[in-house]
Amino acid sequence: MTVLYEGICSMAEKKRRKCLFCTLDEVPLAKNRYAYVVRDKHPVTELHTLIVPYRHVETYFELTRHELVAVQLLLKAQRDAILAEDPSVTAFNIGVNNGIDSGQTIFHCHIHLIPRRKGDIDNPRGGVRHVIPGAGYY
Repeated sequence: MTVLYEGICSMAEKKRRKCLFCTLDEVPLAKNRYAYVVRDKHPVTELHTLIVPYRHVETYFELTRHELVAVQLLLKAQRDAILAEDPSVTAFNIGVNNGIDSGQTIFHCHIHLIPRRKGDIDNPRGGVRHVIPGAGYY
């Protein structure tokens, strides 16, 4: 594999992979050396955002120390940008699906930043615990 610079695959490698995130040709909202930001094509809420490492790895647990820092910086910057754009946002869910049994359907690591607004659901208690129906209430 030819690497253009740290973590980024060559065009030939991207085409070979046929991965949605490796071949994405839209302009990112933001980026750094290791990751980029796009809006989710099927948003859960308005401004649902994805932070995607350039390097093709399936899960969050495969990210390098540099990629983890880069992703975290983009998460914080996007949180600030979303709050500036939409004052109705009062909270966020951050989520990563790792593996088929977690619901992962695109096998290139990506982190969901989901803006939440007061009253967007009847009872938000338990948050991400609701990935298992009925397990969120305690």
